Amino acid sequence: MSRDFRLHRTPLDALDYEIAQETAAALGRMGRALEAALARLREFDAAHPRAGAPASARQVRRALVTEAGHALWMFVVQREACGLRDSRTVMRDYDVPGEVQRCMGAATAPSIAGRNTTC
Repeated sequence: MSRDFRLHRTPLDALDYEIAQETAAALGRMGRALEAALARLREFDAAHPRAGAPASARQVRRALVTEAGHALWMFVVQREACGLRDSRTVMRDYDVPGEVQRCMGAATAPSIAGRNTTC
């Protein structure tokens, strides 16, 4: 913001500025959460071969995909709240796997659904 804004602002201007700051901060938090969830999934995949994986490893991976899908959902919703409607750049820039994209949604989060779900 310019100095002129600080000199001539009204209480409403100050509130608008605070809201814009929090909106941007929330977008950053959601982006970092998505990056972390995708990193956990990639690390798991690097350490565990998918072919012939035991049921316990498949269950852990399913939970990681669900977690990443929820993080993706949260990030996309926050971007849309900021007026950024096109999610194709997110999918490309964050290299979001198709299975995570298919898992995206509010109902897939274990904390919301209360159980393990498959996407």
